[in-house]
Amino acid sequence: MDSTVWLVVAAVVVLIMLALAVVLLVRVFRARKLLVDAGIPLRDKALVWAAVIYTVSPIDLLPDPVYLDDLGFLLVALRSLHAAAAAAGVRTGAGDRTKTPVESHPDSVL
Repeated sequence: MDSTVWLVVAAVVVLIMLALAVVLLVRVFRARKLLVDAGIPLRDKALVWAAVIYTVSPIDLLPDPVYLDDLGFLLVALRSLHAAAAAAGVRTGAGDRTKTPVESHPDSVL
């Protein structure tokens, strides 16, 4: 293979990693409802914002065409946030909503 093929393959890999980083960054911002919940420890909330700042900052552990460190920090922050939310009893699913007492016990009478 010549160098043109390797450059194209490298460019495709970089674009895939960049797209994945953008998707994870969007997921972090969508999880901001969990960030205002009082039951989640400040440590987990701060970890999410630290991951966002690290992702957009020009200072990285690996050079910027390689987004593996950014992806790793975002994944760790999201997992930490969702684990803390689950431990606090906060529902984290996209379609979830809190149930009223009538919905949770359909046989109850008001």
